[in-house]
Amino acid sequence: MIKDYILEKRKFVIGGVAIVIVLIYLIRLFALQVTTDDYKKNADSNAFLNKIQYPSRGAIYDRNGQLLVFNQPAYDIMVVPKEMVDLDTLDLCQTLNITQDQFKKIMTDMRDRRRNPGYSRYTNQMFLSQLSAEECGVFQEKLFKFPGFYIQRRTIRQYTYNSAAHALGDIGEVSMKDIENDDYYIRGDYIGKQGVEKSYEQYLRGEKGVEILLRDAHGRIQGHYMDGALDKPSVPGKNLTLGLDIQLQMLGEKLLKNKIGSIVAIEPATGEILCLVSSPDFDPHLMIGRQRGKNHLMLQRDKKKPLLNRAIMGTYPPGSTFKTAQALVFLEEDIIQENTPSFPCHNAFVYGGLRVGCHSHGSPLPLVPAIATSCNAYFCWGLYRMFGDKKYGSPQNAITVWKDHMVSQGFGYKLGLDLPGESRGFIPNAQFYDKPYNGRWNGLTVISISIGQGEITTTPLQIANLSATIANRGHFITPHVVKQIEDNELDSIYTTPHIPTIERSHYEEIAKGMRAAVTGGTCRVAGYIFPEGEICGKTGTAQNRGHDHSVFMGFAPMNNPKIAVAVYVENGGFGATYGVPIGTLIMEQYMNGSLSPRSEIMAEEYSKRVIYYGEEER
Repeated sequence: MIKDYILEKRKFVIGGVAIVIVLIYLIRLFALQVTTDDYKKNADSNAFLNKIQYPSRGAIYDRNGQLLVFNQPAYDIMVVPKEMVDLDTLDLCQTLNITQDQFKKIMTDMRDRRRNPGYSRYTNQMFLSQLSAEECGVFQEKLFKFPGFYIQRRTIRQYTYNSAAHALGDIGEVSMKDIENDDYYIRGDYIGKQGVEKSYEQYLRGEKGVEILLRDAHGRIQGHYMDGALDKPSVPGKNLTLGLDIQLQMLGEKLLKNKIGSIVAIEPATGEILCLVSSPDFDPHLMIGRQRGKNHLMLQRDKKKPLLNRAIMGTYPPGSTFKTAQALVFLEEDIIQENTPSFPCHNAFVYGGLRVGCHSHGSPLPLVPAIATSCNAYFCWGLYRMFGDKKYGSPQNAITVWKDHMVSQGFGYKLGLDLPGESRGFIPNAQFYDKPYNGRWNGLTVISISIGQGEITTTPLQIANLSATIANRGHFITPHVVKQIEDNELDSIYTTPHIPTIERSHYEEIAKGMRAAVTGGTCRVAGYIFPEGEICGKTGTAQNRGHDHSVFMGFAPMNNPKIAVAVYVENGGFGATYGVPIGTLIMEQYMNGSLSPRSEIMAEEYSKRVIYYGEEER
């Protein structure tokens, strides 16, 4: 009886063990067939080769249809790791002109799933990128000796001109973050890194295609699976037309040669950027091919920072160009009247022990000649009166009103340019001054901001936008580099006018003041260079720890303006020394399509003048 009980119990134990074994097999089969696709990939890789078809990237043109960026063929070496059987690595390395240590590093990085999240032994992996046609030809002849290796045709960027590198940008290999953020990319793909290449990546890149190739039992390609019925063709990227005028861009770069600074020109009616110059610049060809990383590091280490796009990233005191924005606020708040000689100036603004110097001119002045002569005292008195006006209750309330007007004119925040890296500049508010002064401050305390100095900073782009706003007599369209996207519309932000909080009628007086600056004020040299241009301008001399920066903003012609310009030349001295002539030559080139012989000579002369950072050679 006991024996029967033991046998009965053993039967249950054996049955339980059998059930456990069956469950283990079922779980393992489920894992192999459902939760992982390794075996499927293995089976598929024996029968199929999925070959990516990379689309041609969209071309880039200037506003006149000149081709700026196009594609040229390049070749990548791909490898299926599982198929690397009996590989002669020494021969492979010699053929590709790499060392065996480089080979080992490439393979190690390829297998590192942190660097290469999409790694699989059964699928194509990037081995070496951007081979030239000559290098690829040498490899092609010996390809049969290297099992598992394939040639992938693709394109790389090429540039028609050695110009506009900051605006155009460049492409480079995707990072791990790029791959994680967008499943379109795999290791070895390329993505826009800067400029319009980055901002408009979604349009430029196109859509990948795929060819499904059939293998035989020996891994040899037998043709397209199902005669290509399942193949997917690639879709080319969209072409871009920029607002840039490449001839104007190259002139701007020539004028700023051997200098540090920037030029921004805008078409006021559309907000399209006509030129975007940052100096020093660099040759965009340096960002092509396998030497891109090395060249990028070289430019990064350059003390003059050629990679910095000063036109949109550089923040400077605006100097006297800011007086136009101040005048608009004072008019809107009824602090000044257009034709009333409001404030005295005896070569300085003087209040108690405070003195802000000015230069010799008539006094007192109404608004138009105050702008034309760039009278410091006029705008100091205006700010002092506004911040002390009882209708605001306190300087804190007054500066809040003042700042709101300035922000509406495009200062203190990013404008929304369609390029990466735009800086916002700085417009102080009440809290900014309350902290260091314990709330006890007034217009005299912050008087330097009245003439565009002190804590105020702006970008050259913002000053050019101010000029365009005055040219339009009271509105601006967000500046943008791209004029048209093939088969697509621009974002509405680049077509919708922005209306500042200033009455439109006030802008006419500012335009008159800027015209007077050219006919008989601080911008007289503009009238000598391009008298028929009907230029309106405003100089600025932005104080600096070293030599002052030379600043100019202007537009032309006075009525129906075609172009608005801002120029910054670091350490260039007075605005009339560099800013005015450079800005005038830019306007003449754009409006006439060329420079006069006299202006050509002047442009050549200015291109040869050297201003080093911190020390000058004139």
